[in-house]
Amino acid sequence: MTAAADPRSFLYRDDLDPEIARKLTADALARADDGELYLQYKKSEAFGFDDGRLKTASYDTQGGFGLRAVAGETTAFAHASEMTPAAIRRAAQTMALIDPTSTPRSPAPQGTNRHLYTDADPLDLVPFADKVNLCQTIDAAARARDPRVAQVSVSLMGSWQVVEIVRADGFVATDVRPLVRLNVSIVAEQDGRRETGTFGIGGRHLYDRVMEPATWNRAIDEALAQALVNLESVAAPAGEMTVLLGPGWPGVLLHEAIGHGLEGDFNRKGTSAFSGRIGERVAAPGITIVDDGSIQDRRGSLTIDDEGTPTGETVLIEDGILKGYMQDRLNARLMGVSPTGNGRRESFAHAPMPRMTNTFMKAGRDDPAELLGRVKRGIFAKAFGGGSVDIVSGKFVFSCTEAYLIEDGKLGAPIKGATLIGDGPSVLTKVTGIGNDFALDEGIGMCGKGGQSVPAGVGQPTLLVDGLTVGGTAV
Repeated sequence: MTAAADPRSFLYRDDLDPEIARKLTADALARADDGELYLQYKKSEAFGFDDGRLKTASYDTQGGFGLRAVAGETTAFAHASEMTPAAIRRAAQTMALIDPTSTPRSPAPQGTNRHLYTDADPLDLVPFADKVNLCQTIDAAARARDPRVAQVSVSLMGSWQVVEIVRADGFVATDVRPLVRLNVSIVAEQDGRRETGTFGIGGRHLYDRVMEPATWNRAIDEALAQALVNLESVAAPAGEMTVLLGPGWPGVLLHEAIGHGLEGDFNRKGTSAFSGRIGERVAAPGITIVDDGSIQDRRGSLTIDDEGTPTGETVLIEDGILKGYMQDRLNARLMGVSPTGNGRRESFAHAPMPRMTNTFMKAGRDDPAELLGRVKRGIFAKAFGGGSVDIVSGKFVFSCTEAYLIEDGKLGAPIKGATLIGDGPSVLTKVTGIGNDFALDEGIGMCGKGGQSVPAGVGQPTLLVDGLTVGGTAV
């Protein structure tokens, strides 16, 4: 049986078949009110092209299961990389340690027949030599663009995984998930000064999209433009000032500073700044923030989450009013609400928890040029790099990889070394303009929580924020 004929053949091998898996799950979770057997097979590859040659090439496969039993607030979890009946029976011994449930069993998720992305395997459809040739072509094209290009780094990554959720009540759901990503980094040098520009793009699709010349040429152009802009940058000012955030990827600031605070577990435990505030105004009028894992081919999208719940649009904040939280099954049940399709896990070795998928602020009505014209003195933050966030409070520090001074409503010199400092809940109340130019990011996001990393998407329109602390290097 081939993967093309039935991807489940990677899950059911040796002595394990679907009927045995259902029987073992029913026996293991007999004392529980919820839980599942999570089966996963994943293969991934990565290519790193640097200094004009292939520096790294890796290929990896992994598979295994996670067995979870839930009774009340108690969870038992065991996992193994051996997908056999014997291994599942050993894991079931851990499930027997929980107290028998005294409540009705949780109903199964709603089934779905939709497909948000292809089942095809991107790794097998393109020969190894073609992937290496793509990296080499990008490297050569980037170096030919401008004599100031000193170094080019290209990375190409792809993965393909099959997951199946098996429940004690007989519910079974399967998802086949592709994921690809292309990154280009360019170092430009002039008069002894070196600066870097980067651009990445990807999603739940095949390699053919990133291998289109129009796509990788745009990646080169964007990375080079950022590097050349940074060659002209001056030291960033410091102090509290008006900040104009660009559309798309700058939504990562909202993702980190606000998104985590809207996940169900933090709010059930009362540790989020948004706990117990449903129905209250938490943001300026006009601000609507949603999480939507059902967008076709997006990096953060999932046909079903890792508990089998179909994803969809979850309205978190509507016109400034807090409407709800992102929920997995456990926290939804304990809070008396419905799951939202946000139960996610890094792999079979992890239990699910409430996590973001594609989290973004919807468009407003303001003309971005008019928003720029409102700023007497401030900065325009077009792209972000790294940052740190305290999830409970929402306090953040983010570094800008491309930013400009704004003086009298016009873009001024590019600046280097700017950081934005603040806290998410306060930022929401300081938004004074929402652009009509909503954009999602290019498909490069990763989200970390509780030691687990999962692909995620962000987005926003141009935002005018009245009063953020800017950390700079100008003296």
